[in-house]
Amino acid sequence: MLSLHLEALLFAADKPLPAEELRTYLNAIREEDFPEITPEDFRELLAAVQAKYDAPAFPFTVVESGGGFRFLTKAEYHKTILPLTGEKHLKKLSPAAMETLSIIAYRGPVTKGEVEFIRGVSADYAVQKLLEKELIVISGRKEDTIGKPLLYMPSRHLLDYLGINSSEELPKLKDLGTLEYVEPTPAAEALPDDLNFPEKLAPLSGK
Repeated sequence: MLSLHLEALLFAADKPLPAEELRTYLNAIREEDFPEITPEDFRELLAAVQAKYDAPAFPFTVVESGGGFRFLTKAEYHKTILPLTGEKHLKKLSPAAMETLSIIAYRGPVTKGEVEFIRGVSADYAVQKLLEKELIVISGRKEDTIGKPLLYMPSRHLLDYLGINSSEELPKLKDLGTLEYVEPTPAAEALPDDLNFPEKLAPLSGK
């Protein structure tokens, strides 16, 4: 049954798989005398698999997040698996990195200079760490700005970690649009990120 092959793909994947990629895999293993699986066929097949795992008998289900589909544990079992999985990525971030990540997630695509304009300190180290952890990506350059600085936005990896498909699905923060802008501290004068961050941004870092 094709549904079992689809389940096998979802189970084996270590990242969310887009619908078109899944359909390509399924078409590659179909018998020659069977018609090609159309996008409509795939949607019906996926819906059937999702309906199967939505049943109370299963602790996990098929969820769309991070631009694709994957098996994820249902919310009522999160506390059960937390000691096993832990906060794999975000718990290792400093407060400064969390603030920088929050700004990029909500404001992105955004330049490093714009992040520094909001935070008031140099963001070089935080941005580099977030890139290393693949929580943000470079999405291009701001062509209408002198020097054409790089633009940063949340990565698919981060969106998948949060269980969403785009930044538009992030929780709405009423005070995000009313943050008071301050002039950035010159890099030479800025304290290390971990020791110097404005309290007005505490809600962004979960404090």
